[in-house]
Amino acid sequence: MEQIRVIVIDDSAFMRKIITDILSSDERIDVISTARNGTDGIKKIKQFSPDVVTMDVQMPIMDGIQTLEVLMEKKPIPVIMLSGETEDNRSRVLEAMAKGAVDFITKPSGPISLNMDSIKNEIISKVVAAASIRKIDIKKIEIEKKVSTIEKPPNKYFDKKTVVAIGSSTGGPRALAQVISSIPGNYSFPIFIVQHMPAGFTKSLAKRLNMNNDIYVKEAEDGEQVRSKTVYIAPGNQHMRIRKRGEILTIQLSEDSPRNGHRPSVDILFESLAEIEDIAKIAVILTGMGSDGTKGILKLKEVNENTVVIAESEETAIIYGMPKAVVNSKKANFILPINEIGKKLLDLQKGME
Repeated sequence: MEQIRVIVIDDSAFMRKIITDILSSDERIDVISTARNGTDGIKKIKQFSPDVVTMDVQMPIMDGIQTLEVLMEKKPIPVIMLSGETEDNRSRVLEAMAKGAVDFITKPSGPISLNMDSIKNEIISKVVAAASIRKIDIKKIEIEKKVSTIEKPPNKYFDKKTVVAIGSSTGGPRALAQVISSIPGNYSFPIFIVQHMPAGFTKSLAKRLNMNNDIYVKEAEDGEQVRSKTVYIAPGNQHMRIRKRGEILTIQLSEDSPRNGHRPSVDILFESLAEIEDIAKIAVILTGMGSDGTKGILKLKEVNENTVVIAESEETAIIYGMPKAVVNSKKANFILPINEIGKKLLDLQKGME
């Protein structure tokens, strides 16, 4: 197996060394060069043609966002952003994700020399995953309309007691932006989203999606009543369950143990919906590593085979792990490119097939 060739871009010489040492400790990875800012980084990328780039958000001369824009325009390549935990950095990370970065890593707070070890496994696994992304997925391309139907969905109109639940991970923020942009402000089904993200970033994600789209998007709050025409995003580091009290649906948040290494977990959201008998469900799985969500879908289908399941197709998924697991389970009703999923949600509300 050929090693994954990586360039590390960071204005701190100390951080360049730490990240290089971490990545080089894995035999699958070869750090072929480093750069001190974006301008230097672009030159090194042209010179060495790496498989993956790690890049700091905040840098002098040419920062991470500016560098990313140039790369996506001239030489699309998998980029993983590194960022501190300030609110400004969170906003800039999400901007980077929208502009083509495939993932990000939060630098630990406190003495970096003591805490960088805590992100060792995360940064290695994300670099390895990024290396598997096909170049065509990084570019902004028009996807031909392609619909693959596995099972025919129920031939009936959904009523007002229908909910939509979406799970996503690596590449999710960009995929979610594409789906939500297709949803009008008067879309009546409430939408629940579990995006694998640290605490703090989900609030910034909700704000960004709310500002850029017609439908109301918010970070979910414990105990709040579920309303139509609203998108609820599970807070980072908290599981989200939906409960029924009388005729009212409410949101329950918890810090129970992670499931499949994730908190929030898509499986936990889906399983909670499976326990509510008198509402119809539409479950959607977008890009991401692993298989979180598949067990929940199996439960939803076991309880009610009329649950409609949509999986993002391989053509557009940044990481075809979570959707592939659903497709392999044979429970997907539709396998769709990302640009068709929002339209399908509208069609289902109208009772169309």
